[in-house]
Amino acid sequence: MNQHSGAKSHLFSGGPHIMGVVNVTPDSFSDGGKYINPDKAIEHGLRLLHEGASILDVGGESTRPGAEPVDIEEEIRRVVPVIEGLRPYTDQISIDSRNAKVMEAALRAGATIINDISALSYDSRSVGVVAEAQGPVFFMHSKGNPQSMQENPFYNNVVEEVFEYLQRRISFFETNRIEVHRLVSDPGIGFGKTLEHNLLLLRNIKKFHDLGVPVMLGISRKSFIARLSEGEPAHDRIPGSIAAALWGLSQDVQFYRVHDVAETKQAFKIYQAIKGTEIKDVQV
Repeated sequence: MNQHSGAKSHLFSGGPHIMGVVNVTPDSFSDGGKYINPDKAIEHGLRLLHEGASILDVGGESTRPGAEPVDIEEEIRRVVPVIEGLRPYTDQISIDSRNAKVMEAALRAGATIINDISALSYDSRSVGVVAEAQGPVFFMHSKGNPQSMQENPFYNNVVEEVFEYLQRRISFFETNRIEVHRLVSDPGIGFGKTLEHNLLLLRNIKKFHDLGVPVMLGISRKSFIARLSEGEPAHDRIPGSIAAALWGLSQDVQFYRVHDVAETKQAFKIYQAIKGTEIKDVQV
């Protein structure tokens, strides 16, 4: 599938890059059911592109804590029409899925990027699918599964253990025809981590550059923000999300998966202007 190599060639240049979230699910923690209708999901994706998203991340299965798995055929039914509807407007579409069959259907529909919270470990076929696709892959650390991952997660040293896990996955990918230059790592904020684990990972996020691949942060509207603040519901966590993203920017993180594209892009532009760095358009 060499048609996907174009996504690779310029995806990693410049930055920061904003990945806009398009949840085609009835039970997402942030906007559950709001975009389950394909036409509404497509409209939402186009709005995110207009606001400055570099990538649209389309997902048909919620992986929030406590979420139940979705039937694979249902997941495909949710995401394929949305990808097909967005493809005329951008070639930077990622499929957020753990399932190889969904990845294949999404790639046929026009997706060019794989984003897997299981780092291609959930479905044994997914490694082969990604190797064949020749496009970028975002791979994340997650402890346990969505149903149980927040039940007393434990680490002796969360930063070292997450780093070493991602490092092992990179080595595994290399031996399975998935080249390093196609990879973006994600420490998995909120996926099998306590509040203190999340804070330790964020404080030490610069260490993850030592993996030799770009880093992505998925911090948008997550529950750790409410725990540090006043217990706000997801849609009222935008200021905290931007604060965490700006911290990431100060630590040279390259990719951000967010719900609130316009707000994040504006914050990045002001930060860069004050810092005196070259202001780059976050679109690629």
